[in-house]
Amino acid sequence: MQPSLWLALAGAGALISFTPGAGAINTMSNSLNSGFRRSIWGILGQQAALVVHILIVALGVGVLVASSPLAFNVIRYAGAAYLVYLGIRQFLHKPDLDHEKAAALRNEPALSMFRRGLWVNLLNPKAVVFFLAFMPQFIRPEQPLLPQYAVLSATVIVIDILVMWFFFAAAARSFQRFTHDARGQKVLNRTFGVLFVGVGVLLASIH
Repeated sequence: MQPSLWLALAGAGALISFTPGAGAINTMSNSLNSGFRRSIWGILGQQAALVVHILIVALGVGVLVASSPLAFNVIRYAGAAYLVYLGIRQFLHKPDLDHEKAAALRNEPALSMFRRGLWVNLLNPKAVVFFLAFMPQFIRPEQPLLPQYAVLSATVIVIDILVMWFFFAAAARSFQRFTHDARGQKVLNRTFGVLFVGVGVLLASIH
């Protein structure tokens, strides 16, 4: 990939990552509940989903999903329902000032965080459609495809990890002071709950 094309890819990737969405909300929620360092597991789960989306598009299945209203809607509504479920669960979560329980929450298994991040991004068919429109701009069909897809995937994933961890997860640390009393916890739980539900509803309603 030519340096000028790669710079354009990096700029576009950064813009995409900085756009708030379900992944950003999930990352901030993980950072608040489990700490900045451990939020990386949820971020890695989100990246695994991005790899799946890129593979789907690269293999041509993205064309099928984009052209099949039934397949697209089934996945879209499943993704929206999962985000709404996460939002309601977060909204109804009761404040807990028990230090032992708080420690247990902060020690949520890495696999659980990874899996939640995976599903948050995986159940978003719009990502497939987006990559279907996005990726061809940076792929030259007359050149070997595998190295190009490898560079594109690595660039998008590394940028997204950096933005998610050092921007969204780090930003959540400024809200940490609210977790020390019941009222602050309730505000945060309801705020992130509403955000999750809002993104889910948006995903279901935008065509």
